[in-house]
Amino acid sequence: MAESRKEVPSLTSELRADIVELPHIIREASGIRLFGKRIKSIIYTMDVAVIANCDADAVLAVYPWTPNTKILEAISTVANVPILAGIGGGLTKGLRSATIGFFAEESGAQAVVLNAPTTIETIESVKKVVDIPIIYTVVNKEINLKDRIAAGVKALNIAGGKNTAELVRWARQQLNEQYPNFPIIASGGKNR
Repeated sequence: MAESRKEVPSLTSELRADIVELPHIIREASGIRLFGKRIKSIIYTMDVAVIANCDADAVLAVYPWTPNTKILEAISTVANVPILAGIGGGLTKGLRSATIGFFAEESGAQAVVLNAPTTIETIESVKKVVDIPIIYTVVNKEINLKDRIAAGVKALNIAGGKNTAELVRWARQQLNEQYPNFPIIASGGKNR
């Protein structure tokens, strides 16, 4: 028996018809549940115009500068979906990351993101002050994933550019026995 797909009606308006649409193939992904909401597509941008005019299920608000609460406030103002807010991990760490994490949660972020090379101590500091998931960004194989999970990480963001698929396989192998269904977001692609 052939599987039939239901046609989903689409409502829009003349002024909002030209949105940034993510590839439809993304709907075949399993996704993750974040506070009961299933997320399959995440847009990785800081551009508030794009955030306000896209069909993504969530926003990955991470950028290579020291996190700024005004930027998070601007994103929170325009986002109609959950925000995964970057709170440091490199130069921004420890108490500062924890403070920004607290602000992010108070501003409505649904998760916080710590970038490599975040230390265990910074993860533990953030865990003490936030009640939302901590996502750790993996950029290479030179870390102990289980130590970070024990410290409070609830999901991984694999960002290895052209090596992302390889890093996802490595992470799954590392975690399969103890954490077989650990949430992984792959935000890197074929060539970046």
